[in-house]
Amino acid sequence: MAEYYDPDTYPKQWNYLQTGTIIDQYIIERELAHGGFSSVYLARQISDQIQVAIKEYLPRKLAHRTWNNMVVANNEEAQPLFRRGRALFFEEAKVLAKLKHPNIVEVINFFEANATVYMVMTYDYGLTLNKFLKHKAQPVTEKFLLALFTSLLNGINHMHEHHLLHLDIKPANILVRPGNDALLLDFGAIQSYPLKRLSKQGKVLTKGFSPIEQHDLSAPLGPWTDIYAVGASMRACLEYKPLIPATDRVHQDALVPAVKAFKNKFPEPLLKAIDWAMEVWPEQRPQSVAQLQQALAAGK
Repeated sequence: MAEYYDPDTYPKQWNYLQTGTIIDQYIIERELAHGGFSSVYLARQISDQIQVAIKEYLPRKLAHRTWNNMVVANNEEAQPLFRRGRALFFEEAKVLAKLKHPNIVEVINFFEANATVYMVMTYDYGLTLNKFLKHKAQPVTEKFLLALFTSLLNGINHMHEHHLLHLDIKPANILVRPGNDALLLDFGAIQSYPLKRLSKQGKVLTKGFSPIEQHDLSAPLGPWTDIYAVGASMRACLEYKPLIPATDRVHQDALVPAVKAFKNKFPEPLLKAIDWAMEVWPEQRPQSVAQLQQALAAGK
């Protein structure tokens, strides 16, 4: 008989590692963030007390934490998906540990414990772009946009040079550091390219930020796919409201071009670059980060 897990009767405090919990060579301080597949904690290395961020694989639809911190599948049916996701998470950690760049979150260690996988990253101070915009931390100016997204594109270009796609670029995954320097976070959807076929397991969609080809398992993905998400993230900085999903734009594009909507508020070359990055059809967008960087530099 399959084990049955009832989330309604499950103690909520078990969802997260508690303050003071020791795993491997780290002690947990507090939870920083959580999503459908993982939780991120602020922790310290026991040896030297340096702060780090630790990401734990815990897909809440598939698994749960037991009283002794073991992460187990909710039932027998969820077991294969849980194990496959755990293996992919471990592969993501190995890839990121080799992908060193100032604008990409740095993985310094990864290990298995509690029947799951943990990824240890350097802890950077800043505010994610979605929170930055929500709290209106500072005015969104041309200078801010160019500084933030030029640095972000440097990191994305490094990733593309290694034939990797992020596939989940959005304000929640962009950390705004002092000096408006960007740090790209959360590589849970990372894929190599060219890719013959995107699996359902590896498919991650974010409404308003994922381009049309990401909704189609048979469509070819490439740098242009991440570029759409960059353009949408830039547009989100101007809009302060939810963006029209790419699937809606295919049938009837109600998105007013940035060059029209924000005329006289921002330089035309900047707005044209955003519109180009957000073209609905992949072949009409910049095909490389270098092309978008060149378009953004035109207005400097």
